[in-house]
Amino acid sequence: MAAAGAHNVLMVGPPGSGKTMLARRLPTILPRMSLEEALETTKIHSVAGTLPLGESLVARRPFRAPHHTISHAGLVGGGPWPRPGEISLAHRGVLFLDELPEFGRNLETMRQPLEDRHVTISRASGTLTFPANFMLIAASNPCP
Repeated sequence: MAAAGAHNVLMVGPPGSGKTMLARRLPTILPRMSLEEALETTKIHSVAGTLPLGESLVARRPFRAPHHTISHAGLVGGGPWPRPGEISLAHRGVLFLDELPEFGRNLETMRQPLEDRHVTISRASGTLTFPANFMLIAASNPCP
């Protein structure tokens, strides 16, 4: 149901119950990307320098799973020469946040991109906007 409607998902269960396995399989059941989606995704990965060697087009939906120790700039994007972060690299695909509570304050930065479907990075030299239309899949263990 979540895949069909592109709904965000929070999975809660004990370690070893298959949360990560389910999240990793999700992009395989999502609809194929249209040419427009593939071109848009390819542009982002090209700017970020993450375009796979020998591939000129990102044809499969991205799956990004950053570690919970990721910096704010790594998640949202930024740097002296602003680059897309994990949020934009997951555009048209899945962003998987395992051990969700461990992300702490970085979760506050997720609200606006989830609502607006883009990320805006402002610097003294100007402002850049990167697309961020992704499906958020989060996993957590139940409280003891």
